[in-house]
Amino acid sequence: MAVTNAQELLKHDLGDLLYAEKQILKGLKQMIRETSNPGMRTRLEEHHGETEQQVANLERAFAAIGEKPRGQKCPGILGILEEKKEFKEEEEPSKAVLEAFNLGAGLRVEHYEIAAYRSAIALARSVRQSEVEALLTQNLEQELFMAQYIEGASAAALQDAKMMMEREEEAAASSRQRAATRKSATKRSAAKQGGARKGGAAKGAAKGAAKKAAARKGGARKGAARKGGRTATRR
Repeated sequence: MAVTNAQELLKHDLGDLLYAEKQILKGLKQMIRETSNPGMRTRLEEHHGETEQQVANLERAFAAIGEKPRGQKCPGILGILEEKKEFKEEEEPSKAVLEAFNLGAGLRVEHYEIAAYRSAIALARSVRQSEVEALLTQNLEQELFMAQYIEGASAAALQDAKMMMEREEEAAASSRQRAATRKSATKRSAAKQGGARKGGAAKGAAKGAAKKAAARKGGARKGAARKGGRTATRR
């Protein structure tokens, strides 16, 4: 349906925000699982609850303009979430690197929401929808606070992530060293076994040759004895 006036545009923007917040709820659950920093994890859990309230506020905003809540596909938020998905699939980051990446991804989400809410608030004000304006302002304040928290906590969280990266690299180096040691030991063992097999084969060959030589000598003696016997008989 064509959007031809400010009221219809407000409805569109509310749908866009509703869709975005529901997608963000899913993303927050995943981010919480991927976060080891206690303070950041607690704040993300709190923001998950705030986001659930934001969804409820948006549904109330729909009711205030006499419409049923309906999400409008939001390419903007999907793009940010897809960026993270591609990063995980293509770069295969370690846990520490992913946590560091999530700080930036989370901040991008917050700034997207801040811009979207400010635009929708200005639109609601222009069409004198004071209840919608108030509900959206509540959501905006929470997004602003969350963005400030991420910016303020990033230094400590990044330091934690850096230390974790160093530990992961040390563990990886140790693992590579152990693998190289095992490989070297396997080669030495195989070489020893090969040498033993060659030595055994040589001994076996020598023993076989000795047996053949002894057999030939024995045959020669028997032949000589038979010749001697025949000579004696003729005499």
